[in-house]
Amino acid sequence: MSRPQTLVGRSAIVTGAAQGIGKAIANDLARHGANVLIADMDGDKATATATAIAAEWGVKTTVSIGDLCTEDTNQAMLAAALAAFGKVDILVNNAGGGVIKNFLEHTPETLKTTIDRNLWTVIWGCRSVLPTLLEQGYGRIVSIGADSVRNGLWQHAAYNAAKGGVHGITTGLAREFAQSGVTFNSVAPCAVRTEQVDELMKSYPEAFEKFISVIPMARPGEMDEVASMVSYLVGEEASFVTGQTISVNGGSTML
Repeated sequence: MSRPQTLVGRSAIVTGAAQGIGKAIANDLARHGANVLIADMDGDKATATATAIAAEWGVKTTVSIGDLCTEDTNQAMLAAALAAFGKVDILVNNAGGGVIKNFLEHTPETLKTTIDRNLWTVIWGCRSVLPTLLEQGYGRIVSIGADSVRNGLWQHAAYNAAKGGVHGITTGLAREFAQSGVTFNSVAPCAVRTEQVDELMKSYPEAFEKFISVIPMARPGEMDEVASMVSYLVGEEASFVTGQTISVNGGSTML
Protein backbone atom coordinates (compact mmCIF):
# COMPACT_ATOMS: atom_id res chain seq x y z
CA MET A 1 0.00 0.00 0.00
CA SER A 2 1.42 3.40 -0.95
CA ARG A 3 1.98 5.93 1.80
CA PRO A 4 0.79 9.54 1.62
CA GLN A 5 3.46 12.06 0.70
CA THR A 6 3.07 14.34 3.69
CA LEU A 7 6.41 16.13 3.25
CA VAL A 8 6.09 17.34 -0.35
CA GLY A 9 7.71 20.76 -0.60
CA ARG A 10 9.88 20.22 2.47
CA SER A 11 13.67 19.95 2.45
CA ALA A 12 15.63 17.95 5.00
CA ILE A 13 19.18 17.42 6.17
CA VAL A 14 20.00 14.01 7.64
CA THR A 15 23.45 13.60 9.17
CA GLY A 16 25.29 10.30 9.22
CA ALA A 17 22.96 9.17 6.46
CA ALA A 18 25.22 7.21 4.12
CA GLN A 19 24.22 3.94 5.78
CA GLY A 20 22.42 2.45 8.76
CA ILE A 21 19.67 4.28 10.63
CA GLY A 22 20.47 7.58 8.93
CA LYS A 23 20.03 6.03 5.50
CA ALA A 24 16.70 4.54 6.57
CA ILE A 25 15.56 7.94 7.86
CA ALA A 26 16.59 9.73 4.68
CA ASN A 27 14.81 7.14 2.58
CA ASP A 28 11.61 7.43 4.63
CA LEU A 29 11.59 11.23 4.44
CA ALA A 30 12.01 10.99 0.67
CA ARG A 31 9.22 8.43 0.50
CA HIS A 32 7.02 11.09 2.10
CA GLY A 33 8.11 13.59 -0.57
CA ALA A 34 10.94 15.56 1.08
CA ASN A 35 14.11 16.61 -0.69
CA VAL A 36 17.07 15.27 1.27
CA LEU A 37 20.71 16.19 1.84
CA ILE A 38 22.88 13.24 2.87
CA ALA A 39 25.64 14.39 5.22
CA ASP A 40 28.42 11.96 6.09
CA MET A 41 32.16 11.42 6.24
CA ASP A 42 32.07 8.65 3.63
CA GLY A 43 31.73 10.41 0.29
CA ASP A 44 31.31 7.32 -1.87
CA LYS A 45 28.56 5.81 0.26
CA ALA A 46 26.82 9.18 0.70
CA THR A 47 26.76 9.75 -3.05
CA ALA A 48 25.46 6.25 -3.71
CA THR A 49 22.70 6.69 -1.12
CA ALA A 50 21.66 10.07 -2.50
CA THR A 51 21.59 8.74 -6.06
CA ALA A 52 19.48 5.72 -5.09
CA ILE A 53 16.98 7.80 -3.11
CA ALA A 54 16.53 10.30 -5.93
CA ALA A 55 15.98 7.51 -8.44
CA GLU A 56 13.47 5.66 -6.28
CA TRP A 57 11.34 8.56 -5.01
CA GLY A 58 11.80 11.30 -7.59
CA VAL A 59 12.96 13.92 -5.09
CA LYS A 60 15.99 16.18 -5.14
CA THR A 61 19.02 14.97 -3.24
CA THR A 62 22.51 16.25 -2.61
CA VAL A 63 25.45 15.43 -0.35
CA SER A 64 27.78 17.16 2.09
CA ILE A 65 30.97 15.40 3.11
CA GLY A 66 33.07 16.02 6.19
CA ASP A 67 33.55 15.59 9.93
CA LEU A 68 30.28 16.72 11.48
CA CYS A 69 31.75 17.37 14.93
CA THR A 70 33.24 20.63 13.57
CA GLU A 71 31.48 23.94 13.05
CA ASP A 72 32.92 24.49 9.57
CA THR A 73 31.55 21.21 8.24
CA ASN A 74 28.08 22.01 9.56
CA GLN A 75 28.12 25.47 8.02
CA ALA A 76 29.16 23.95 4.69
CA MET A 77 26.35 21.40 5.07
CA LEU A 78 23.77 24.16 5.48
CA ALA A 79 25.17 26.05 2.49
CA ALA A 80 24.97 22.92 0.34
CA ALA A 81 21.34 22.34 1.30
CA LEU A 82 20.35 25.95 0.59
CA ALA A 83 22.14 25.86 -2.76
CA ALA A 84 20.40 22.63 -3.78
CA PHE A 85 16.91 23.18 -2.39
CA GLY A 86 16.57 26.90 -1.72
CA LYS A 87 15.55 26.30 1.89
CA VAL A 88 15.82 23.91 4.81
CA ASP A 89 12.83 22.82 6.91
CA ILE A 90 14.10 19.74 8.73
CA LEU A 91 17.32 18.74 10.47
CA VAL A 92 17.80 15.17 11.68
CA ASN A 93 20.90 14.88 13.87
CA ASN A 94 21.66 11.21 13.41
CA ALA A 95 25.47 11.19 13.08
CA GLY A 96 27.05 9.31 15.95
CA GLY A 97 28.67 6.04 16.82
CA GLY A 98 29.76 4.87 20.22
CA VAL A 99 33.02 3.45 21.46
CA ILE A 100 31.37 0.85 23.67
CA LYS A 101 33.61 -0.47 26.45
CA ASN A 102 34.00 -0.53 30.20
CA PHE A 103 34.47 3.00 31.50
CA LEU A 104 37.97 2.51 32.93
CA GLU A 105 39.12 0.89 29.70
CA HIS A 106 38.50 4.10 27.79
CA THR A 107 41.44 6.30 26.86
CA PRO A 108 41.37 10.08 26.57
CA GLU A 109 41.17 9.58 22.81
CA THR A 110 38.19 7.19 22.89
CA LEU A 111 36.36 9.42 25.37
CA LYS A 112 36.87 12.44 23.13
CA THR A 113 35.77 10.47 20.07
CA THR A 114 32.60 9.38 21.83
CA ILE A 115 31.67 12.93 22.86
CA ASP A 116 32.66 14.39 19.48
CA ARG A 117 30.64 11.91 17.45
CA ASN A 118 27.50 11.92 19.56
CA LEU A 119 27.20 15.36 21.16
CA TRP A 120 29.26 17.92 19.28
CA THR A 121 27.68 16.77 16.01
CA VAL A 122 24.28 17.72 17.47
CA ILE A 123 25.45 20.99 19.02
CA TRP A 124 27.02 22.25 15.79
CA GLY A 125 24.15 20.93 13.67
CA CYS A 126 21.63 22.89 15.74
CA ARG A 127 23.82 26.00 15.90
CA SER A 128 24.27 26.00 12.15
CA VAL A 129 20.73 25.28 10.95
CA LEU A 130 18.57 26.86 13.67
CA PRO A 131 19.00 30.51 12.58
CA THR A 132 17.59 29.65 9.15
CA LEU A 133 14.61 27.86 10.70
CA LEU A 134 13.93 30.76 13.05
CA GLU A 135 14.10 33.28 10.23
CA GLN A 136 11.40 31.44 8.28
CA GLY A 137 9.32 30.78 11.40
CA TYR A 138 9.08 27.05 10.79
CA GLY A 139 11.25 24.00 11.34
CA ARG A 140 11.70 20.57 12.82
CA ILE A 141 14.84 19.35 14.56
CA VAL A 142 14.97 15.69 15.58
CA SER A 143 18.07 14.25 17.24
CA ILE A 144 18.85 10.58 17.75
CA GLY A 145 19.47 9.87 21.42
CA ALA A 146 19.69 6.49 23.12
CA ASP A 147 17.48 4.36 25.32
CA SER A 148 20.61 3.25 27.18
CA VAL A 149 20.63 6.67 28.88
CA ARG A 150 17.47 5.57 30.66
CA ASN A 151 18.32 1.95 31.47
CA GLY A 152 22.03 2.19 32.33
CA LEU A 153 23.16 -0.43 29.83
CA TRP A 154 26.46 -2.22 30.44
CA GLN A 155 29.59 -0.60 28.95
CA HIS A 156 27.64 2.49 27.89
CA ALA A 157 28.63 5.04 30.56
CA ALA A 158 30.70 7.30 28.29
CA TYR A 159 28.28 6.88 25.40
CA ASN A 160 25.39 7.73 27.73
CA ALA A 161 27.18 10.88 28.84
CA ALA A 162 27.10 12.08 25.24
CA LYS A 163 23.61 10.87 24.40
CA GLY A 164 22.29 12.26 27.69
CA GLY A 165 23.56 15.61 26.46
CA VAL A 166 21.50 15.11 23.30
CA HIS A 167 18.37 14.58 25.41
CA GLY A 168 19.28 17.64 27.46
CA ILE A 169 19.85 20.04 24.58
CA THR A 170 16.52 18.92 23.14
CA THR A 171 14.54 20.05 26.18
CA GLY A 172 16.55 23.24 26.56
CA LEU A 173 16.03 24.34 22.97
CA ALA A 174 12.37 23.33 23.02
CA ARG A 175 11.75 25.62 26.01
CA GLU A 176 13.86 28.47 24.67
CA PHE A 177 12.20 28.50 21.24
CA ALA A 178 8.74 27.20 22.12
CA GLN A 179 6.91 30.02 20.32
CA SER A 180 9.17 30.19 17.28
CA GLY A 181 7.45 27.65 15.03
CA VAL A 182 10.41 25.29 15.43
CA THR A 183 10.05 22.03 17.39
CA PHE A 184 12.80 19.95 18.96
CA ASN A 185 12.53 16.27 19.83
CA SER A 186 14.75 13.25 20.33
CA VAL A 187 14.21 9.64 19.33
CA ALA A 188 15.87 7.12 21.64
CA PRO A 189 16.33 3.66 20.12
CA CYS A 190 17.52 0.52 21.88
CA ALA A 191 19.71 -1.93 19.95
CA VAL A 192 18.81 -1.63 16.27
CA ARG A 193 19.69 -4.06 13.48
CA THR A 194 22.23 -1.99 11.61
CA GLU A 195 25.21 -3.36 9.74
CA GLN A 196 27.28 -2.95 12.93
CA VAL A 197 24.77 -4.81 15.09
CA ASP A 198 24.58 -7.63 12.56
CA GLU A 199 28.36 -7.96 12.83
CA LEU A 200 28.10 -7.99 16.64
CA MET A 201 25.52 -10.77 16.42
CA LYS A 202 27.93 -12.88 14.37
CA SER A 203 31.20 -12.06 16.11
CA TYR A 204 30.16 -11.62 19.74
CA PRO A 205 26.92 -13.54 20.24
CA GLU A 206 27.20 -13.55 24.05
CA ALA A 207 27.56 -9.76 24.19
CA PHE A 208 24.68 -9.36 21.77
CA GLU A 209 22.43 -11.59 23.88
CA LYS A 210 23.32 -9.58 26.97
CA PHE A 211 22.28 -6.31 25.34
CA ILE A 212 19.06 -7.88 24.01
CA SER A 213 18.23 -9.37 27.43
CA VAL A 214 16.90 -6.01 28.67
CA ILE A 215 14.37 -5.77 25.81
CA PRO A 216 11.05 -7.45 26.71
CA MET A 217 10.26 -8.05 23.02
CA ALA A 218 13.51 -10.06 22.92
CA ARG A 219 14.77 -8.68 19.61
CA PRO A 220 16.59 -5.63 18.29
CA GLY A 221 14.63 -2.87 16.61
CA GLU A 222 14.55 -2.49 12.85
CA MET A 223 15.91 0.63 11.18
CA ASP A 224 12.55 1.36 9.57
CA GLU A 225 10.91 1.36 13.00
CA VAL A 226 13.15 4.22 14.07
CA ALA A 227 12.76 6.04 10.77
CA SER A 228 8.97 6.01 10.98
CA MET A 229 9.04 7.79 14.34
CA VAL A 230 11.33 10.47 12.91
CA SER A 231 9.01 10.94 9.94
CA TYR A 232 6.09 11.46 12.30
CA LEU A 233 7.93 14.05 14.39
CA VAL A 234 8.98 16.13 11.37
CA GLY A 235 5.46 16.17 9.92
CA GLU A 236 2.65 18.66 10.31
CA GLU A 237 0.67 16.34 12.58
CA ALA A 238 3.40 16.61 15.26
CA SER A 239 3.15 20.40 15.52
CA PHE A 240 2.27 20.26 19.26
CA VAL A 241 5.04 17.79 20.14
CA THR A 242 8.23 19.42 21.38
CA GLY A 243 10.85 18.81 24.05
CA GLN A 244 10.22 15.07 24.07
CA THR A 245 12.53 12.08 24.06
CA ILE A 246 10.52 9.25 22.56
CA SER A 247 11.83 5.72 22.96
CA VAL A 248 11.66 3.14 20.19
CA ASN A 249 12.80 0.28 22.34
CA GLY A 250 10.65 -2.84 22.49
CA GLY A 251 9.83 -1.98 26.10
CA SER A 252 13.38 -1.81 27.49
CA THR A 253 12.28 1.22 29.48
CA MET A 254 8.67 2.03 30.20
CA LEU A 255 7.55 5.46 31.37
